[in-house]
Amino acid sequence: MTESLPEQIRSGILASPGDFLHMVAGVLDERADLFVLVDKSHPLTRDFEPEDLVSLKAYSLSLFWGDVPIRKAIIPAVVELARAAKKSGITLVFSSGYRSFEYQKQVYAREVKNYGQEMADLESARPGASQHQLGTAIDFGSITDAFAQTPAGKWLAAHAWEYGFSLSYPRGFEKITGYRYESWHFRYITKAGTLLQRTYFGDIQQYMLKFLNENRASLESRRQRSPRRSLYNWARKNTRPNRKSMPAPPISMILCRSESLSS
Repeated sequence: MTESLPEQIRSGILASPGDFLHMVAGVLDERADLFVLVDKSHPLTRDFEPEDLVSLKAYSLSLFWGDVPIRKAIIPAVVELARAAKKSGITLVFSSGYRSFEYQKQVYAREVKNYGQEMADLESARPGASQHQLGTAIDFGSITDAFAQTPAGKWLAAHAWEYGFSLSYPRGFEKITGYRYESWHFRYITKAGTLLQRTYFGDIQQYMLKFLNENRASLESRRQRSPRRSLYNWARKNTRPNRKSMPAPPISMILCRSESLSS
């Protein structure tokens, strides 16, 4: 289950597996569609479109231009984020939200025309591979590198996670995410998600989403068999010695071997 993770992250998980599973259980309690892995290897279909898109114009928020549609499901978190920033003297400017497959196709084609294929693939997602199509990713401010040094950019870097928003493309992880550093691009993954990401996945969204994408079915299956217990309690129960059999393996072994969690 943890074999594909970097050694440092894997070691951290295996050092406190019970606490890790407890946090994972909190994430599994959230809507699964908020953790869908979307990248160059896991694209969305052409016709994918959230059913609950709404306009940010209706919520008295500052928009960079035109309209910014996002999913209604994350509006409470967006409003909470904006209000918290305001209390710190920061006005968050929302620049981009949901983008359709066709719109992203135009954006990508423009990038290729202006900068060439190789650069475009680091700067812009191909249609279907953009988190924006989920309706839960937001670009803030100028959508330029200069945003990182603005008051809003610095505030988001320090506090966005407290409200469930995660920086999707951090500096230095281009080979992992597939894209260059984007200080303005945040995705909502819930407060439980950002806490798990910061605590056990080196604060790298891609690592956590990939882990959940690969293991959610197994984790959910085990939890559904014990609906009154959290995943943590299930793990504790199933790693206690049984007087009638050999001692059960430690929780860390369950995490090390994905087959232990499959039926």
